[in-house]
Amino acid sequence: MTTESISEQNKKTVLTFYKEAHFDGDVDGAIARYVGDTYIQHTPAAEDGVEGLRAYINGFLTSFPNAKGDIRRVIADGDIVAVHAHWTGLISPNGDVGVDIFRVKDGKLVEHWDVIASVPDTSKNQNTMF
Repeated sequence: MTTESISEQNKKTVLTFYKEAHFDGDVDGAIARYVGDTYIQHTPAAEDGVEGLRAYINGFLTSFPNAKGDIRRVIADGDIVAVHAHWTGLISPNGDVGVDIFRVKDGKLVEHWDVIASVPDTSKNQNTMF
């Protein structure tokens, strides 16, 4: 018997979806397994709903065929899961930082927000963005 918390279960669901859809390119399979019937999208470049998500990820994979993501951390608090990743092969020559935030309900992804920023050439401090 497992005593895994809801936060840990939701973290595993999001990570598996993220890896299968973005890294492995199994968009349809990942959506079928891990996305709810209702999907609320806050990313301005994507339409609401499951079909909007499908089109957005497929467009991302087509537009950036050399994109590689490296998940640096995952934070879960109940139904909210945040993925902090370093992406290369997108826009910035130094890579880009992405933060995807998902809401999970009954084991399915039902809502999404994201932010992305370029890794700059210089910084006023010695810390990285990761």
